[in-house]
Amino acid sequence: MKKLGVVVVISMLMFGCQNKDEAKPQYQFPSGGGSAPGGPVGGGPIQGGAMQGQDELKMLKEAAAKDPKNVQVWIRMGNLSMDSGRFQEAVDAYQEALKLDPKNVDVRVDMGTCYRNTGKPDIAVKEYRKAIELNPNHLNAHKNMGVVLAYDLGDKAQAIKAFEKVLQIAPNSPDAGPIQQEIQKLKMSK
Repeated sequence: MKKLGVVVVISMLMFGCQNKDEAKPQYQFPSGGGSAPGGPVGGGPIQGGAMQGQDELKMLKEAAAKDPKNVQVWIRMGNLSMDSGRFQEAVDAYQEALKLDPKNVDVRVDMGTCYRNTGKPDIAVKEYRKAIELNPNHLNAHKNMGVVLAYDLGDKAQAIKAFEKVLQIAPNSPDAGPIQQEIQKLKMSK
């Protein structure tokens, strides 16, 4: 049962790790399997097209050097770094993007997830809270904050509140059932 919880948590965090220029499908809570805590389901960072990703990253770095005020270049650089598991590089790029567009909630949430993956869950929660201040109904900010509070910081009471907010915002979402189960599990483990 504990293994299923870890897989659920990992799946929840991975939802924010997709490229922003692609439509994000609702994440699925897996029924089993998984990988080590903190890594994506399947055993590691996305490896497909690694050479292509390196080439794109090089081009993005050149573009940022030529036009450092191009927020989309910084966001894409952050997304590419995040997707390939280079979380500190992603944080650096996202920080540059947020200097140019401080109200970009999606970037702030992704940066929080990267902080979590660099072993800084307290900073991750601060970023999720900033995102929620900007957009109180941002589902991923609430979901990710719940995960980090519960499993990294051990604050089950606040995690439950974060997950309950997700259900309040989107009671009929495809992941409402698994989130309800997660809330019950946290309540039972107090």
